[in-house]
Amino acid sequence: MPQMTSRRAVVRIPSGPQSIETIDVPIADPGPGEIRVKIASAAVNPVDLRVAAGVFHRLGMIHQPNWTGLGWDFAGTIDATGPDVDLPAGTRVAGFLDGFDRDHGSHADHLLLPAANVAVVPDGLDLATAATVPLNATAAAQIVDLLGDAPSRTRRLLVTGAAGAVGAHAAVLAQDRGWQVTGLARAADEPFVRGLGADFTTDLGQGWDAVADAGALQEPALRAVRDDGRFIGVQPAATLPEERGITVKAIYARPDGPLLADLLARVAAGELPARVHAAVPLAEAADAYKTMAKGGIRGRIVLVP
Repeated sequence: MPQMTSRRAVVRIPSGPQSIETIDVPIADPGPGEIRVKIASAAVNPVDLRVAAGVFHRLGMIHQPNWTGLGWDFAGTIDATGPDVDLPAGTRVAGFLDGFDRDHGSHADHLLLPAANVAVVPDGLDLATAATVPLNATAAAQIVDLLGDAPSRTRRLLVTGAAGAVGAHAAVLAQDRGWQVTGLARAADEPFVRGLGADFTTDLGQGWDAVADAGALQEPALRAVRDDGRFIGVQPAATLPEERGITVKAIYARPDGPLLADLLARVAAGELPARVHAAVPLAEAADAYKTMAKGGIRGRIVLVP
């Protein structure tokens, strides 16, 4: 009997969306502690555009000999489990992959990964919406963890990119920690940002007690922080040097199953925003990347095998 295969979106010589191709690979069985997920939806994120463009190859972070797999987060159904896994086949789960240097990604029919890296999708939350949550909400939660609780008198926090997936989650989660949040975004996004419970601005301004730089503005955002304030950036942007007594940190999102379970529950309850812009067949991944690259869309494009 011929071995079953699974499709996977990859780049061999990365040069943008036009270099994306779909290949067939053998379906592998999960090992100890692993699950195999049949993907239902997988979000296209800005980091995916940079992988397809070869940014991280040029930075020396990817060394794949044949091809590089595309895609980070996903939602789907477990269709096989390895030893020492408690989740049964048929369970709806979501999660995201860690690291850049891999020949596989979530833009595929199937995915093998550690069971500890996923969370069960709550009943009532559709898998397309769930696929937009793992990477973005986890990054936002880890940004807020680095910020910590707001001091009693210096609580003014600016979130850049507040209408984006990471920024919107951060704007909500930071309020839970006592921060008085203002979201920076384009004028057209004001109703959405205010709907998060945040104030709104189109101008970086100056003198903020802290900046959560979800929009990856880097140096201009750092200059907006007051002396002795806090700045949290996002990797893989370069970590900025400390200046004027500002505490400078950066997050690199890591899978965290228990954290993701809480975030998915909050999305299902309507407490955190999650938006799907469009669903596109996996075979049309290159077109989805081109649409994402044009910018200006709100919500995530999800690829559907």
